[in-house]
Amino acid sequence: MRLSILVPVYNERAVVETSLAKVLAAPLPDGVGREIILVDDCSTDGTTAILERIVAAHPEIRLICKPVNEGKGAAIRTAIQHATGDFCLVQDADLEYDPNEYSRLLRPLLDGHADAVFGSRYLAAEQSRVLPYWHSLMNKTLTTLSNMFSNLNLTDMETCYKVFRTDLLKSIPIRSNRFGFEPEITMKASKRKLRIYEVPISYHGRTFEEGKKIGWKDGVKALGAILYFWLIDDLYVEPYGRGHLHNITGTPQYVNWLTRMLRPHLGDRVLEAGAGIGNLASQLMRKRQLYVAVEKDPLYLHTLRNRFLRTPNVRVVNLDLEDTAGCEELREPLDTAIAAGVLEFASDPGKVIQNLALKLGPGGKLVVIVPNSQGLYCNLDRTLGHKRRFDSGELGRLITDAGLEVSSISSFNSMAYLAWVVSGKLFGSKQLNRFTLKLFDKTVWIWRRIDPLLPWPGLTLFAVARRP
Repeated sequence: MRLSILVPVYNERAVVETSLAKVLAAPLPDGVGREIILVDDCSTDGTTAILERIVAAHPEIRLICKPVNEGKGAAIRTAIQHATGDFCLVQDADLEYDPNEYSRLLRPLLDGHADAVFGSRYLAAEQSRVLPYWHSLMNKTLTTLSNMFSNLNLTDMETCYKVFRTDLLKSIPIRSNRFGFEPEITMKASKRKLRIYEVPISYHGRTFEEGKKIGWKDGVKALGAILYFWLIDDLYVEPYGRGHLHNITGTPQYVNWLTRMLRPHLGDRVLEAGAGIGNLASQLMRKRQLYVAVEKDPLYLHTLRNRFLRTPNVRVVNLDLEDTAGCEELREPLDTAIAAGVLEFASDPGKVIQNLALKLGPGGKLVVIVPNSQGLYCNLDRTLGHKRRFDSGELGRLITDAGLEVSSISSFNSMAYLAWVVSGKLFGSKQLNRFTLKLFDKTVWIWRRIDPLLPWPGLTLFAVARRP
């Protein structure tokens, strides 16, 4: 295994050589190698020449020089792109943090308990320098506010020492250029349901006279970052995976609407195709004897396994539902199969329906939720990764061809139909506006009640079929 050590550097001529010597000499657990990725953030004090000399002597170090100074967050974003290790650790180029504690930080990850580990300066450690009261108070206040909005129980959100599984970190977009990186990555790790551990670390902080760069203005910006990334669900690098998952995560009331419609059709043994990150499964698995969450995307599989790690009635299965041979591994008959937000991404939606039908026992139900109306296909669909939209007649034929009897096909969410026509068809929008999604979700309770009264069709088809 390999640890990628990400080191943003800016004007650290006095300490960078000593700091990197400690990073190179730091002990690692058995079987773990290291690569060091230096990002020189356009230093102007001679740091660059020192880095070039060090890199020439150490092949395990790579140096990326930025032409413009942007800040710590931007430097880390650049370093992540070049990381090839199994884990990524952020290391400042100063001497405030001790690289000899890498093994302690890596242990929860190597044991398989964690997806991310934060080193806490406020848990009991061997030694920690006493620093100005107001600076420590600002850190603890920001941690408390971050915890309130992220629903975590961290003791040190602003710590430099954060270690992540590289595959997960690469899938999280980093937007902050300066010290907003810390609250941003914390909020996104919380929303992504990562397993986060804290371990105590020693801390040898600098004063401003000794070269510390963060100030009270950065504290104010950090507060803004906490609020911004609490409101905005910018959780996956674009374009990653099924686009609707990015949006549905931030619309809990809409998810509740879907689950209200699904529950009456569910039996005791349920399979959900394309379970994604578990938005529906978390609501529907309760009181079920067995809930099979099927997914093929490795990152979503990881999220599902974390989310339902201690839920004995939920089984997470790695399966491509267009692969008939693979589907034969699910042998026991099920009462219900759900295909919500799946068929529009499939190359062969008919094959998916056929394979789901084979999993149903006699009298079992298939519930399908797909985007309505082929004529509405537009740039919004392309951005979300949709390969098609469906008409009720086409969907009915796919279901009957699979040997199932159609019980009902109807459309719902008529207000969103109008919004889609205006935004997607008339104005050619390519992105769903996140603020509009939030506003829609806050008013779903109105649209759900008036939906049956509206004379035009809904944006989404809801079909129920039965195996004879």
